Amino acid sequence: MRMSKQIQTRTLSAERKTLRGMGWWPAGILLVSVSLVAVSIVPGGAAQPAPQQPAATTGAARNAALIAATQEVLKETSEVRQLAILRPVQSSTQSRSEIERAVMKNLDEEVTPADMHAAEVTLKKLGLAPADFQYRALMIRLLTEQVAGYYEPKSRQFYLADWIDVDGQKPIMAHELTHALQDQHFNLRRFDHWPKGDSDAELAAHALIEGDATMAMAMYVASNPLRALTFLKSMGTMSIATEELDKAPRSVRESLLFPYQEGMSWTRALYKQGGWPEVSKAFATLPQSTEQILHPDKYFAREAPVQITVPDITNLLNSGSKRSEVRSQRSVAGFQAATTWKRLASDVNGEWGFYLILDEFLKSAAESRRAAAGWAGDRTSVYESQKGDVLYISLSAWDTENDAREFFDAYVKRTQIRYPAAETFTGSQQSVAGLQTFRTPGGLTAIELRGSRVLIAEGVTGEPGIDALLKALRQGN
Repeated sequence: MRMSKQIQTRTLSAERKTLRGMGWWPAGILLVSVSLVAVSIVPGGAAQPAPQQPAATTGAARNAALIAATQEVLKETSEVRQLAILRPVQSSTQSRSEIERAVMKNLDEEVTPADMHAAEVTLKKLGLAPADFQYRALMIRLLTEQVAGYYEPKSRQFYLADWIDVDGQKPIMAHELTHALQDQHFNLRRFDHWPKGDSDAELAAHALIEGDATMAMAMYVASNPLRALTFLKSMGTMSIATEELDKAPRSVRESLLFPYQEGMSWTRALYKQGGWPEVSKAFATLPQSTEQILHPDKYFAREAPVQITVPDITNLLNSGSKRSEVRSQRSVAGFQAATTWKRLASDVNGEWGFYLILDEFLKSAAESRRAAAGWAGDRTSVYESQKGDVLYISLSAWDTENDAREFFDAYVKRTQIRYPAAETFTGSQQSVAGLQTFRTPGGLTAIELRGSRVLIAEGVTGEPGIDALLKALRQGN
């Protein structure tokens, strides 16, 4: 049985934490998944190489120092995290160009061009990224700028950027070596190829992985005050690059932060409940949604998301295009090819995804969080025509009718803010109770409240028309 929502008063802006030493594993409806399990990034960016490095810190000597430090930190991290070392962890340094090649290789192996295109189109359609946004190019630039080190489950090896001081970066190593211990005990390779269609659950799993490692890193540092001092001194000697992170779309940036910010808060709740054994148990009983991460009590209650289905309307869209073509041929000499529609994606936004979608325009974290809370489940589909038109469909379930009303009102407000000149559409469907329809530069946007469900169709253009489209979508559940 699902509980009613519990409003949290904290805001994201007040909770932004230092990212030095934290891993990276993006996911979510607004992101595509990358299998570099843990890429440590520095606060705001990776350190730039110093103009000159002493000979003793380069080449074989540097790798020898890293190997020794890895053994030392792995032992200490094992004690802090209460996970036994089952096998040694290999380590080495990588140059900026080597890290860039690793990033590109993993992107190309794990993310298809079609998935990348779908993510890009979705961000643009929802107004979460500019029209000239290029997802793959940004991720390569951002990761190359931000990466300080990572653990790679495929090779079971830890890599540290060769411009990072080994002694000063042991907290980074503690974070990454926590991932190595996770891999030894819980098999991180099983997260490499998450089934398509539920990115929200995938992001929740990443929050477990990164929240665990971030908390272990914090406890590693706290166990010896000199470590924190050495770490801070090391940071002070580095030039920090933030350009790519700063100019990334907010939805991308905030979703990159989610596994660490919210993941650590969630891990702390588990630790308070039952110590490290409770955290370890979560790898067997994974969190099922970002809702469970944002509201740990819902995880403890095993409040599972409602499974939502939305009809695939590809045939309806294409049949409407054919009818439009026939009329065009009757009135205009010559041939006009029918528009061909294709479904690019079917996925789950989750509470976190809806928060980002709302707050991009509401600009009020408290209001957006309140409207996204009470989420029970959703299913989102994105369609693209041969001409480049994009149709966004979302059907969401809410814990109560009041929760659904609150989200409905917030999305109507979002639409009016995004399109100040939007006109109320007065078609035949406008008389339906609980339906708001707007004519916008991006096509018709229809938002319908039906009990505890909210249906959204954004970008309706041409045939089959809003009436037939909504009728077909109402078959979802």
